[in-house]
Parts: sequence; C-alpha cells; structure tokens
Amino acid sequence: MSVPLPDDGVSKRPQFGNRLLHDMEQVFQHNAWDHVEWDAEQEEEAKRKVSENSSVHADEELVEKYEVDAFKYWDDFYGIHQNRFFKDRRWIFTEFPEIAPDIPNEVPLKDEASVNPSSSDSKSETNFESKNKEGEGDCDELVKARQSDSEGVHKVNDSHDSCSLIGSNRVNILEVGCGVGNTVFPILQTSANPNLFVYCCDFSSTAIKLVQENPEYDVKRCHAFVCDVTSDDWNAPFPPNSLDFVILIFVLSAIHPDKMRHVASKLFYYLKPGGMVMFRDYGLYDMAQLRFKKGRCLADNFYARGDGTRVYFFTQEGLRDIFEGVGFKEKENIIDRRLQVNRGKLLKMYRVWVQAKYQKPLLE
Repeated sequence: MSVPLPDDGVSKRPQFGNRLLHDMEQVFQHNAWDHVEWDAEQEEEAKRKVSENSSVHADEELVEKYEVDAFKYWDDFYGIHQNRFFKDRRWIFTEFPEIAPDIPNEVPLKDEASVNPSSSDSKSETNFESKNKEGEGDCDELVKARQSDSEGVHKVNDSHDSCSLIGSNRVNILEVGCGVGNTVFPILQTSANPNLFVYCCDFSSTAIKLVQENPEYDVKRCHAFVCDVTSDDWNAPFPPNSLDFVILIFVLSAIHPDKMRHVASKLFYYLKPGGMVMFRDYGLYDMAQLRFKKGRCLADNFYARGDGTRVYFFTQEGLRDIFEGVGFKEKENIIDRRLQVNRGKLLKMYRVWVQAKYQKPLLE
C-alpha cells in the first residue's frame, strides 16, 4: 500500500540544481550550492592532491585481500551500523522520475537535510541533484519495448510468487547494492502502482537480512537476495530481458575497475530492450578522493577506506566507455560540482558526482 506524501504546508521545490552562488560573501547563507564552477587554480590543486596520494600504491598482497574479503568488509559495515547510517533517498523520484511516473513531481521538504543529507549515501558521501535532462522520449520507448518484447520472456516460479514478468503493465525494477533498503522502501511506500515489483540485491548477506526484517518488506511487491554482481552466475530470480529499470547508486564505485564492464554486461543481459540503468556515483576530484592519504590507493582513482571498503572516482568518459562498450545507448551523462558548507564550523566542501542514464537499444 502506498503512503501519501504529507501536506503540511512546508515549502516545495520540483527539482534540485537551482541554487547558484553568485557572491562568495553569501556562501554560508545556505547548506549547499549547485553547479559550482572551479577555476584553473582549484583544478590544478585537485590534480596535485590526487597525484600525491596515488604516488604510493598499496602492495599487491593487500590489494588482493581487499578483493577477496570485500564481502566481509561490507558485512562488518552493516553489522556495525545496521539501518542507522543512511537516510531514505526520496530524492530519487525527482532525479529519476521514469521509475515511478505515478509519483508527484514535487516532494515536500521539511529541511534540506531531509532529502539531501550529508550522511545519506555511501560512506557519508552525499548525493547530488542535477538538471539538463536528455532523452525526453525514453518513457514512450519503454512502453513500446514492453509491448514488443514479450516473446522469449518466461514466468519465473520462485519463492516470492510474483506475477508474470511479461506484459505492458508489469514494471520490474532491480536495485543493485540495495544496502538496507533506503531506496527500495521509499519506492514501495510512495508508488501506488500495483503492477510495480522491486527486486533488490546486495553483496552483504547482513544487509539483505536487514531488508527482509524491515516491517515494510512485502514479498508480494519485493524480493531481496544476496548476489555478487561481479560473478558469472547471478542465480537471479528473474529471466533475461525482463527488467525495466536497474538502479545503480553509489555502488559501481565499490567494485574493482577491471570488473565494471562485466557488471554492465550482466545488466544489459537482464534488461528488456528499451530498459534503462539509472546511475549516480562519485566523480573525479570529489572531496573524498582528495582526502585520501598515501598508501590507500589500489589503482588509478581507486582507493581503500579505513574499514576496508573501496571506492572508485569516475570520469564521464570512463563511465561512457564501460556502458557503451557492452551495447548501451547513452541518454544522459552529467558531471555536477556542488559546494556544501558547514555553517557552524565555516567549512567549505567541494563535491563532484556523475549522474547518468543508459538504455538498452530497442529490438529492430
């Protein structure tokens, strides 16, 4: 059952990306500023810091340990933080409205942190909201794809007893790296579409257990499962060509760069023709990258945090190569530089993220 959005008279705005800083003397008037331009000096300083912190790489034995024990590090992370670390990503309906077109475009905000909190995404790194959308006809193409791609897609007979995965009314969403459900549950709570079904998977069995124990978990609308998406066999509860959308938010960055294209190829395999990947992740020279010390670098733009989890920082070109290299069509690829401030401590934090949409081409 969907949960209606409260009408409590609080201010609303249809989309982020509208707060621009024109006068640096006003920088501490708000918590964040959008589309911040860097000058040449700031760009060079960022390059210098990355060059410095990547000048000493971790030894090969340690790099291998981070890879082999990756699931342990994430199990430990969720074992410690449970469901208290991340806030719900209700901003997803604004940034990726295609996944639930029945949800109102405007989201009530009690304060800025309620939708764009400083601790809402992976490892306390915040998300961003952007504009400049492309591919306005994508939703129409998806409807056509659902109508034309019914052949060869069979019904899955699994424990969650979902309805048929074919037909124009059924909408199948997969979130990869779902964590404890901070994207999944807002979708289930807010969407009134009875034909929407959400699959979600995570590398961490601890995270999946927390999802399944959540009171909002409804096996009639959701199916959570453990999956190593870098493997060849996902043992997925859905067949090839059956997904309408894949949500990939602050997840691909946790995977070794050598395996990213394989993950993209598996997403391509399971998406319907016309289906789309909704992507958001860290960009090159994000504040988090500049803060790493020597010895934490595992490969170019790929680092290990203190708790053993890993993070990669993307360029637009590198992301494009990954997805287009396995057959996707790029519909959006945006880099956003955002300035966040701590008004109490008068600190300025420059964030960089990449947001993108990639579509599996329609059948000829």
